[in-house]
Amino acid sequence: MPSSPAAPGPVRVAVLGSTGSVGTQALEVVRDDPERFQVVALACGRDEATLAAQADEFGVPADRARVTGDDPRALAEMAALPEADVVLNAVVGFAGLPATLGALEAGKRLALANKESLIAAGPLVRRARADGGGEIVPVDSEHCAVYQALAAGPRERVRRVLLTASGGPFRGWTRDALAAVTVADALAHPTWDMGPKITIDSSTLMNKGLEVIEARELFDLDIDQVEVVVHPQSVVHGMVEFTDGSTIAQLSMPDMRLPIAYALSAPDRVANPVGAIDWGSLGSLSFEAPDPETFRCLGLAYEAARVGGTAPAVLSGANEVAVEAFLGGAISWLSIADVVAAVLDEVGGGDAVSLDDVLEADRVAREVAGRRIAETEGGR
Repeated sequence: MPSSPAAPGPVRVAVLGSTGSVGTQALEVVRDDPERFQVVALACGRDEATLAAQADEFGVPADRARVTGDDPRALAEMAALPEADVVLNAVVGFAGLPATLGALEAGKRLALANKESLIAAGPLVRRARADGGGEIVPVDSEHCAVYQALAAGPRERVRRVLLTASGGPFRGWTRDALAAVTVADALAHPTWDMGPKITIDSSTLMNKGLEVIEARELFDLDIDQVEVVVHPQSVVHGMVEFTDGSTIAQLSMPDMRLPIAYALSAPDRVANPVGAIDWGSLGSLSFEAPDPETFRCLGLAYEAARVGGTAPAVLSGANEVAVEAFLGGAISWLSIADVVAAVLDEVGGGDAVSLDDVLEADRVAREVAGRRIAETEGGR
C-alpha cells in the first residue's frame, strides 16, 4: 500500500475535469476539509464560467486554471505541474490519456477517475508508471473498494476479484422492452449521480466491462480473475476472494466523495463519514448474475480484453461514438452494442507498442463507428 503524498501542510491537488460530476464532487471534498487539502490547479474542457468561479473560490492563479479543450499537450502540462502532489484525472473519455501519462511520467500520485485512458493504453500507462515512478489510486468506487480489500492478504493468494454493478435503470428488462427506451430512460440511474456518458455506459453495462479491463491493468490480474455481480443496492462496492475461501468486501452508502477522498489521502482516511451506513435501517442486500445476452456490452469488453493489444482502444473509441450517437437521437439504445460489435469485428486489435499505435486504433475505430451509424441513420 503506497504512502500518502509527502508534502508540507495540506495535500496539494490538481483537479482536471473540474467542472464535471467527479470534479465538482472532488471540490466538495476539499471544501469540507480545507486543512488537509489545497486546490492548486484546475482544468476543464469548455465551461470557462464555472472554471473561473472555482478558481476564485479556491484561490487558484489564472495561469493554473485553464480551459484545455481538446489540447492534449495542455492536459499533459497541467498533470505535470510541480505545484501538485496529487493529480485527479476526471476528464471524460479517451481525451484523458495525456493527463494520465503526464502525471505518471512526472512521478505524481494519480487519482484516476478516467478509466478510458487506462483501458485504451494499458501498456503505455504501465510503462509511464514504471519509468516515472508515479502511482495510481483508483477513484471508481469499485476499484477503490478492491484496492482497500487487497490489503487483507498477499497478492499471490488472490483467487478472484468481484466488481459489483447496480444493474442500471434497465435491470431485468427484456430486449423487446429495451428496443423502445429513450435517452431520458437511460439517464435515470437508480443510485449514482454521474455525467451522461458514464450513465449511459452504466445502463448498457459497458461501464462494468470497461472496469473489468481497468481492474486487470490496475491490479495485474488475469482477465478471468475479474468477475461482475449485480448488486442493486450499491452498498457493497467490490470484493476480493482469497485462496482460503475468505472474501473481503468494502461497504458504504453510494457517495462518490468517499472514494475520491480516499484516493487523495490513502492510506490515511478523512474524518468526514460521507458514506456511513445506518445498519439498523439498511435492510437486505441482494446479488445476482448479470445477463450477458441482453446486456451485450459486458461480453464485448471481455472479448476485447482477451484479444489484447489495441482491441480495448477500439472498444473504447467505438463505444464513445455510439453513446454520443444515442444521446443525439441517431441510434437506438440496443444499437450501441451493435455498433461496438461491428467495429470490433472489422478493426480487431493490433500491437500497442507506442502512443501512435493507440491513437491510430482509436481514430480508425471512431471512423468505422461513424460509418456504421451513418449506414443505419435513424437506427431505430
